Amino acid sequence: MNNDGFDYDLIVVGGGPAGSTAATLVAMQGHRVLLLEKETFPRYQIGESLLPATIHGICRLTGVTDELARAGFPVKRGGTFRWGRNPEPWTFAFAISPKFASEGATAYQVERMKFDQILLDNARRKGVTVRERCAVVDVLEDGDRVCGVRFDDEDGTRREVRSRYVVDASGHRSRIHQRIGGDRHYPEFFRNLALFGYFEGGKRLPEPNSGNILAVAFPSGWFWYIPLNDTLTSVGAVLRPQALDRIRGGDRETVLRQLIAECPMIADYLADATRVESGPYGEVRVRKDYSYINDTFSRPGMLLVGDAACFIDPVFSSGVHLATFSALLAARSINSCLAGELDEESVFEEFEARYRREYSLFHDFLVAFYDMHQDEESYFWTAKQITDDNVAGAVEAFVQLVGGAGSQERALVDAESYIQRREPAFRQLAEVVQGPVSEAGEDRNLLGASMLREVLKEGVRVQTQAAMGGNVDDLHPLRPGGLIPSADGMRWRRPAGDESAAGGSAHAGG
Repeated sequence: MNNDGFDYDLIVVGGGPAGSTAATLVAMQGHRVLLLEKETFPRYQIGESLLPATIHGICRLTGVTDELARAGFPVKRGGTFRWGRNPEPWTFAFAISPKFASEGATAYQVERMKFDQILLDNARRKGVTVRERCAVVDVLEDGDRVCGVRFDDEDGTRREVRSRYVVDASGHRSRIHQRIGGDRHYPEFFRNLALFGYFEGGKRLPEPNSGNILAVAFPSGWFWYIPLNDTLTSVGAVLRPQALDRIRGGDRETVLRQLIAECPMIADYLADATRVESGPYGEVRVRKDYSYINDTFSRPGMLLVGDAACFIDPVFSSGVHLATFSALLAARSINSCLAGELDEESVFEEFEARYRREYSLFHDFLVAFYDMHQDEESYFWTAKQITDDNVAGAVEAFVQLVGGAGSQERALVDAESYIQRREPAFRQLAEVVQGPVSEAGEDRNLLGASMLREVLKEGVRVQTQAAMGGNVDDLHPLRPGGLIPSADGMRWRRPAGDESAAGGSAHAGG
């Protein structure tokens, strides 16, 4: 133990994308970081479709972008969707936005066993002490403050280790997220279930969209179809609540086959495919009640990131994005405190406000998206049926959502203005989505909608900051009295003109 009474500056629980990212970004600032992972990598994990802001933004900040490019993952240039009254699927491309220019206009489909291993190995290279087969069972406390963890090591020996900060990145099955306080809430609207497996030999979308995620609505819900390499495909059915009884007590393989038969496009793509029946991809799996959010994401000395804090429905590939984005927010907050630049209360408030806003953007749009039996226009109008108090972002966030660039580092328009203009804006976007194109397969130009042109100005700030090494227009706080990122993206700072003192608790853990 060091003479400051702490073994480490930060302990991260969990070695997935959230944990590896948070640990790396703090270690890169010269701090002592321990990462404890209960499993041995590589290990199976769902969530294979990524977004540009993760690859070209956060992964660039951690220094792993070039290695990902060499890994041979399928390139994803956008998304392809089939739902509504138009029988033909429609496609958007990230490149419709000038802020997703050149290489930044793509992402990857990844086998998470390989992707997560790359991120964890990068954390080791950046100075993180990584210990696998170490299961954290509880936190250590000093009054109301978390000051370390209790864990079972590789040999099953119970140990304690102290740290200034703890980040829980151990996923939806976290054993310690309850120590933050409050409850985990499961929105009734998203009480869905996913039934999924892996297939060899499935068809691919026509070029240049062969690497896109394909999302296809059908009467019971929707399918994802994700190409993981030239022959391997992840296929999953997300089912509406009234279809859940089909799973209970039934054979998963049989039910999945029945669901595929009910969705002609997916059935056609899998006509010559065989399901993988051995190895890590050999099981037909179920994930239920996977959308949730905690009452709070922080307490003195501790933060929740990734699935330990919240998760929203997977239709727009938000899982890894929310995980890595929240890890970046957490790292900025911890780095600011460890540097003695800002007080813990301010940076934790900033972390939580921005993380909750990002989650809400996905939530609001997905509420609108889930009216599967109507035409495209109704997906956006569904938001109107929920409540006029919940107006933040349903369509305004669309391109940001699908690109993972919805961090909203500046405040959105005021709610009253949004209410006044949302009806024509929703109609305009619906016309863009379902209107004619000059030739079959042409990308939908979502920039034809004024609301989306406006929201794209808020764009991919993390991606731009990583590429250019400094802020471009992120000079205004998200909320009154809030903070903005430092020029290198690694800490928070007060905006120009804010003379607030850093306060006396920047090193509250010491």
